[in-house]
Amino acid sequence: TKRPIGSFIFLGSSGVGKTELAKALAEFMFDDEDNLVRVDMSEYREKHTVSRLFGAPPGYVGYEAGGQLTEAVRRRPYRVILFDEIEKAHPDVWSALLQVLEDGRMTDGQGHIVDFRNTVLIMTSNLGTEFARRGGALGFLPHDDDAVADHQQIERAMRDTFRPEFLNRIDEVIIFEPLTLEDVEQMVDLQLRELAERMDESSLAIHLTESARNWLARQGYDPQFGARPLRRAIQRHIENPLSIHLLKGDFHAGDLVVIDASEGGLTFTRHADQSSDFSAPASGTDEYYAEKYPQGDHYQASYEEEDFADFLSRTEGDDEIDLYTAPPQV
Repeated sequence: TKRPIGSFIFLGSSGVGKTELAKALAEFMFDDEDNLVRVDMSEYREKHTVSRLFGAPPGYVGYEAGGQLTEAVRRRPYRVILFDEIEKAHPDVWSALLQVLEDGRMTDGQGHIVDFRNTVLIMTSNLGTEFARRGGALGFLPHDDDAVADHQQIERAMRDTFRPEFLNRIDEVIIFEPLTLEDVEQMVDLQLRELAERMDESSLAIHLTESARNWLARQGYDPQFGARPLRRAIQRHIENPLSIHLLKGDFHAGDLVVIDASEGGLTFTRHADQSSDFSAPASGTDEYYAEKYPQGDHYQASYEEEDFADFLSRTEGDDEIDLYTAPPQV
């Protein structure tokens, strides 16, 4: 085929996972999340900015540099290309993309033919998402009459914005429904996995109880902004207090830190590993950890953002410390 591998429009409100799905697709198809080219289309609102994307014609400023998009694809042709908020771009950008969507190639300002046949094109948009603010299950398909009506209004807003010849070249339009609290609870596990891997480098394991998981999801849940507040909630309620405990030497190599919920917020309890060789447990029930690790010191995570800033100011002048991977005191 002469066309790109696939071309999609992802419709949905902010924070529902459109960009994350594009990253996951890049990692799945091309073995590396870095094989994603993200283009912020709000930077291409004016007619003259189109040349920055595809290359200026001979005699114009920027001709020798080539286009930002065409040069990126010419150097690494196996890519996922994410056009973020495509509706904000100038219509000339949409017109320029017609050749890519139809023939899988484009001639840049220098006369080079850039091959797009090994790329996946994803365009995200917030068009019409005010109709989907009532909430629903994570997924792509409507589940009831109200959801069907929402989807129809979203599609109508899309047709009112984009020209038919542009939409006809798109393989699929996927509508993302707003996240629910249950969806955010699952995302807590995903976002804590990276933190657990960093702690594993310091021979320190962390375990989040079910009650702490539910508490954190409630703190980071906002139907209007999706999962974005969750990142801030994890940093404020887990990463910042945990960093202070590490810097103070409260936790030791081989310990398991159990994070639980209480009326005052989250608590951090140190459990000592009695085995000769440390291995961070990957999963298990709360009862499993309680049996394997005898309870040790107990800490209430009462640190607020101003307390964290005050702690950092008092340690200013110390040797540079990586807050997330500083080895605990042995």
